[in-house]
Amino acid sequence: MSRKTDDQVQPIEAAPPVPSATATVDPVVQPPASGTTSGKGGGMMRSSAIFSGMTLISRFVGFARDTVITGYLGASVGPAADAYYTALNFPNLFRRIFAEGAFAAAFVPAYARTLETEGQEAADRVATDALAVIATITVALTLVAQLTMPWIMTVMNTGFLDDPVRFKLAVVLTQITMPYLPCMAVAALLSGVLNARGRFIVSGAYPILLNLIMLAAVVPATGGPIQAAYAASWAVAIAGVAQAGLCWWAVRKAGANVRLSLPKLTPPVKAIIITAVPAAIGNSATQINVFISQNLSSWVDGGRAWLSTADRLYQLPLGLVGVAIGIALLPRLSRAVASENREQQQASMDEAMTLSMALTLPAAAALMAMPYFLIDALFTRGAFLDIDARATAGVLFQFGWGVPAFVLIRILSPAFFARRDTRSPMTFALVSVAVNAVLAIGLFNLGMGVAGIAAAVSASAWVNALLLGSRLWRRDLYRPSKAAISRLGRILLASAGLGAVVAAASLGRAYYEAPIADLLAGIGASHGAKEISLILVTGLGGLVYVALAFATRAITMAEVKGLLRRTAK
Repeated sequence: MSRKTDDQVQPIEAAPPVPSATATVDPVVQPPASGTTSGKGGGMMRSSAIFSGMTLISRFVGFARDTVITGYLGASVGPAADAYYTALNFPNLFRRIFAEGAFAAAFVPAYARTLETEGQEAADRVATDALAVIATITVALTLVAQLTMPWIMTVMNTGFLDDPVRFKLAVVLTQITMPYLPCMAVAALLSGVLNARGRFIVSGAYPILLNLIMLAAVVPATGGPIQAAYAASWAVAIAGVAQAGLCWWAVRKAGANVRLSLPKLTPPVKAIIITAVPAAIGNSATQINVFISQNLSSWVDGGRAWLSTADRLYQLPLGLVGVAIGIALLPRLSRAVASENREQQQASMDEAMTLSMALTLPAAAALMAMPYFLIDALFTRGAFLDIDARATAGVLFQFGWGVPAFVLIRILSPAFFARRDTRSPMTFALVSVAVNAVLAIGLFNLGMGVAGIAAAVSASAWVNALLLGSRLWRRDLYRPSKAAISRLGRILLASAGLGAVVAAASLGRAYYEAPIADLLAGIGASHGAKEISLILVTGLGGLVYVALAFATRAITMAEVKGLLRRTAK
């Protein structure tokens, strides 16, 4: 290939009531409860609000971090950006398989069940033994990766081989960031302990440390892109230690006696590992998609940076909506399944579906209607050039139409996990990997470049979501009610209206951006016109969506008042 110049176990239907968990970037799981949905952690709305509030703060700080880093590193000019994003993504790849993915999905329900049935001392023994095992595994993996990184990089980033400077820098920076993996494994497990005890704030907030530490490290780096890349990479490793330390402090403050010990394969730990295997396979399948995307993008100068920048924006609705609602849904749905309450199962799924789409569809519409405007206003500065903004916008558009599917996967998967079925989601994830691999390679080589990689990711997500939904439909486990379908149609209509308005505003930027620039110039400011324009346009789009949502009764005032009352409790 020549270098281009463009980017569980079997299902147990009659099992005892055991809460489960999905794999997330920042795992937050509702504690087990009985009876109502408003235990210590509150109901679905309140739990979602807590997690989303923390995630929102993290995303804003993360945006500030990414804005600074893209300005320092650029994208297509020099090796720093591609090498840095390689170093940032590599430990995350394994983290999502071992730490915050399969192991967390198996540990959290096991710990919560032990806490409820056997008491705190027994639960703390489970957490202590599980912590020792996962820490040992990830430390060993980190050491192996450190020693074999040049060979790993040869396989994962074949496009770097004809650029020795880029290749060597990627190897060194990734060796610096790899200690982040065991730190995150510890933080994820301790976060699960907090969640099972009804403590959500630290679980949602500890990712903020990463962004703050990276900002503090990069801002003083005035020696050019290479120095900034080294500063950001060292900050990742330091932040991992700080995040694990914060979670350890919070767990001790919560009264849990989790200790450091030598690894022991006790029966509970063996059960966790056995339960985690299917989820690990499923998560590994997802990471194959990541591997394919990274390998292909390595053949394009700046390709890795374009993908990572677009990824930050499309992950925002997934983190704020899909993960938050999906995790708040799971314990509520688990209790309804255990009590065979079909009415509550239906109501829980309908509420999660309509609420998530009411927040996701307008976001997807905006990403597709004004991708260049978003990227240009947010990131084009310093070494991140207009050519980078246009390439990234093409990637963001392709991610945009996949956003609803990414969120639907988070909403539909708990219907399987609540029934202790992790095999079906694993199977569907494997199918989506095959779809992604074929489409990514095909579209990339047919001329779409890095945008083709994003299109393949979105298409494979829709395949996964449709397979999950069709399996639930055929088993009569969930079929959206007529009221929910009607509500979804009205939400789609309001989102289309938003998309039309912001698309028109994006095309007519010159008519209002120039006067804003002149006004700013009059007060001695040479920058800020495009940023202010974006704020005005997104504000206008939001008002249009809210007006259309109320006009079509996709949202009612009674529902808003009810949400405010519930989240205030």
